[in-house]
Amino acid sequence: MRVLFICTANSCRSILSEAMFNHLAPEGFAAISAGSFPKGQVHPRSLSTLEQAGISIEGLSSKGNDAFSDNPPDIVITVCDKAAGEACPVYFGPTLKAHWGLEDPSDVVGDEAKAQSAFHATLAQIEQRCRAFLALPFGELTRDELQRELDRIGNI
Repeated sequence: MRVLFICTANSCRSILSEAMFNHLAPEGFAAISAGSFPKGQVHPRSLSTLEQAGISIEGLSSKGNDAFSDNPPDIVITVCDKAAGEACPVYFGPTLKAHWGLEDPSDVVGDEAKAQSAFHATLAQIEQRCRAFLALPFGELTRDELQRELDRIGNI
């Protein structure tokens, strides 16, 4: 199963989600990430936060949604923050779609400790959601049931 985490810039939240998901995922599951307006580089704090958590940063890059056009995902999860008035990207296709909104840790203003704390808190929330996702009984769920579970996880 391929999961696409998509956001606007593909430099923080979707990158953290891709890396965490792949860190936890069993064989047969893989995540990718993309942005509707990719920055072209991963936020340095995203990389340092992942390294501090012992999660591989190999292969992570900021890219647009054309990067997976030859191999479309099974599930698309937007991680932008609608509550902050941020426009979430739209992905058209036959995939299941869910919204797991996250505040952008790169928007946190303050000293280094406060900024780093925001990235660690975001990664912890992503981990909780990825663990809930990977614990689902996929072989027993209908498409509609899986959609409901994805929506539920987005509210964790």
